Formats: sequence, C-alpha cells, structure tokens
Amino acid sequence: MGAQRTSFAKLQRDRAKKAKAAAKREGRQDRAGGVDEEGTVAPVIDLADGTHELSAPELLELIEQIHRQFDTKQISYDEFEEKKAALLARLPID
Repeated sequence: MGAQRTSFAKLQRDRAKKAKAAAKREGRQDRAGGVDEEGTVAPVIDLADGTHELSAPELLELIEQIHRQFDTKQISYDEFEEKKAALLARLPID
C-alpha cells in the first residue's frame, strides 16, 4: 500500500501561506530601506552614532539593516561584527 497523496486543498493552503510570507518579507524590506524598484540596496541611515537613545525595535531594525548590508557585500565581515556588537550592547535588557 502506497503513501497517501497530498490533497489539492492542502497544496492550495501551502501555496497561499508561501505567497503571504513572501509578501510580508517584501513589505518589511521596503519599509526598512531594503531593495528599491531598480534592485539596488538603499543606504542605511546610521542612527547608531550614540548621540541619542534608541528603542529596542529601532536597534533591532538597525541590526537587520547591517545584516542586509553584509549579505549584499557592502560591508566586510569585520565591520559587520563590529557594528552588530555595538548595537547589541545597546539593547535594553529587562
């Protein structure tokens, strides 16, 4: 006896779930200064200069931007690690 095949409804749910996840990911990248219409990565605004306090969500957003810069090879690994460590050190821990 063979394995039961996946139903058409389950395949549709899986496809819809993947499409929704892709749309959310694209929206996050657009809001975060990710890739623009031409496919280039927008520059990151460096709010990590230490002149003012940033909230935890703002710091996490900056960490995401640094990850994107490293993934697109805009910054070196050493620079990535340095910036990430500086931002993580500023995260408030309750």
